[in-house]
Amino acid sequence: MSGGPGIYFDIGKKAKDVLHNDYAHQSPIHFHYQFMDWNLDLSCKVDEIVPGFRSIFKCTIPDSGKVELQYLNKFIGMTGCIGLVGNTEGGYDPVVSCSGLIGTRILSLGANVALDIPTRSISKLNAGFSFNSAFLVASLTLHDMFDTLKATCYHEVNPLTKTAIAAEVKHSLSLNETGVTIGAQHAFFSTNIGKG
Repeated sequence: MSGGPGIYFDIGKKAKDVLHNDYAHQSPIHFHYQFMDWNLDLSCKVDEIVPGFRSIFKCTIPDSGKVELQYLNKFIGMTGCIGLVGNTEGGYDPVVSCSGLIGTRILSLGANVALDIPTRSISKLNAGFSFNSAFLVASLTLHDMFDTLKATCYHEVNPLTKTAIAAEVKHSLSLNETGVTIGAQHAFFSTNIGKG
């Protein structure tokens, strides 16, 4: 299953991992007890239910939960998901999402759409393009109902020490604002990675 383009959420993933992964982020909906705010992340992935299919169950207590089915082959990656997402009133809203990616390991094009079931409206509409080579991983995506344009790039400097640099340029079309994020990582030991 690793010979194809992957899934839509793999677009720009290497840069996102350097820039945003492994930092402490509190979920907007969480439990509060005395002086502590907390939530719990649980996930389970079953590969190769039948050839090309895998299943993922993910639950962030008390924020959200979902069940996802993925299909991957040499030129296509598709996902279908149904889940519950916490709202500001303390309840949960059912959401259905679908994404697809077509291409190869080098070039891929995809889209993601989510439907909010109670309001019968599209809550998420994204599209993206990805270029992957041994030297550079670059992506261009449209988010927030095509209101935000994001370009990312990732370059691995030294695979032995996991040294890499990444950059992200994000532009809001409606607000006409642009933000730039630049980061790097380096493994000081085999189990310790520093980011900045």
